Formats: sequence, C-alpha cells, structure tokens
Amino acid sequence: MENMKTEQLYSLYKPVLFSLAYRMLGSVMDAEDIVQEAFLTIYKSGSDHIQNMKAYMCKIVTNRCLELLRSSSKQREHYVGAWLPEPLVTTASDETDPMQSYLQKESVSTAYLLLLQQLSYVERAVFLLREAMQYDYEEIAGIVGKSSANCRQIFHRAKRSLRVKYDPDHSDRLDQEQTTSLVEQFMYALASGNAAQIMKFLSTDAVLLTDGGGKALLQPLHGHIRISRSVTDFWKKFTEHLTYRIAMVNSLPGIVVYMDKKTWAVISFKVQDGRIDNLYFVANPDKLTHVH
Repeated sequence: MENMKTEQLYSLYKPVLFSLAYRMLGSVMDAEDIVQEAFLTIYKSGSDHIQNMKAYMCKIVTNRCLELLRSSSKQREHYVGAWLPEPLVTTASDETDPMQSYLQKESVSTAYLLLLQQLSYVERAVFLLREAMQYDYEEIAGIVGKSSANCRQIFHRAKRSLRVKYDPDHSDRLDQEQTTSLVEQFMYALASGNAAQIMKFLSTDAVLLTDGGGKALLQPLHGHIRISRSVTDFWKKFTEHLTYRIAMVNSLPGIVVYMDKKTWAVISFKVQDGRIDNLYFVANPDKLTHVH
C-alpha cells in the first residue's frame, strides 16, 4: 500500500475506529494501540482484496478488542477499588482535530462508558456496531460469530438495558455553557475550602467514585454532606501543592488536577437537573500517562 493511501485511510477511519475501541475497552492507550495494529495489518496485507474498507477495519478492531477483554478479564476482576475508564481529555486547541470533532458527536461520557461496561463483551460489540456504526445484522453476525437473529435479540436487549438506566440524548447534551459554569463554580468553591458552598452544587444523593488503582480512596462516598466535607478536608490539606484547569473530559466539561505541577487526577461529572449527580475521580497514575 502506498504511503499516501495509508495516510488517507488513517485520516478517514481513525476517528470511527478509535471511538469503537475506546467504548469497547474504556482505555485510551489500548484503543490507540489496537487502531495502530489495524492499520499495520492493512499495510502488510494490502487492500486490493477488500471491498468495504470501513467494515473490514471495524471487524479487525472489534475482534482485537474482544480478544483483549477476554485475556484481561481476570485482571479486571481483581482490580482494587472502583474501576473507571481512562479519561479522554481534550482542549480548545483540539477542536480542529477530525477525531475530536467526531467524538463530540458520540456518547463517550464517563457515565455512558460505565454502563457499556456492564454489558457482556459480545453485547457491547453488537450494540456499538449496530447503534454507532449502523451495520446490518448480517454484517454484525460475521464479526462476532453469532447468527443474525441472535444479534438482533442481543442488540434490543442491550438497548433496553441502557435506556432504562441512562438517557444519553438528555444527559450528554445539556447546555454546554451552563454545565461549564457549574463545574467552574464547583472548583472555585472547592479552592476556597467552603464545604457549605460546595454542597450547593451537589444533588443530595450525589455519589463520588474514585479510581486510584489501589493507591487512593477505595470506597464510594454517598451524599452531598459526606462528599463536600471529604473533598474540602483533602483540598485544605494539599492546597499549596494543587492547581487545576477546566478541560473537556469525555466530551463534557471536567477538571484536570495537578500536584506539584504533575498530572495527579482527572475529575468528570454527571450533571442532572442543574446539580452534580456523580463525580468520577481518576487518580490511578497508570490511567493518566497520556494526560498533560
């Protein structure tokens, strides 16, 4: 394959392939690796025999994701504390990037990814291939090794499950300025160390989930009082060492926190009815190597 053709394919298909792999795995680094492997496979084997390049590459990526998920299932089972997806952090300078433009149109919020993780591996693949990639059931059957009728059943079961628990059309498309303003006000209240002020931005039954990979708080915190007191105490203790910036985290406003100028945590939110409903706190350093 000529280099120019490879570059054109990469530019054209990387966004959709990365989106598929990231939502399958919840890992930025693994998704990047699998997409690179897919293009390397095409480069080595050539493309003359491929009639539908997008479908062919999605099949490669899906199968590689399924292999990785199955091989790492034991590791996930023994993960210490809450598991959260690796945060996908972008800035205003990334807006011209075709991949970021594509992802802005997709449901990649932390809350949505966590629900996808509750599906079985095959359910997740079938759902994404049908919902996001618009494949017909015959094509999906060829990818996941099930009958088309079975794939149809799997898809409808997965869609019902997700719809009951989460409505991405509502939760992921709230007014951007309003959500950004809420996140900024929350951070200002946090920086001031005022627990009572922080509580105003949290729903009464808010939940704080921390993914520290065994290196940070393990148990979820429930309720606006406990959360506000806990984060205020922590912030006061380390305030001289902490700085932060507002960023787009999984296509929604979030926060990158630095400890002594090094990336220390990424916080994303689920906002509902003008209040912060869930806080997702990723502090596992292994999941932050790509965040600057």
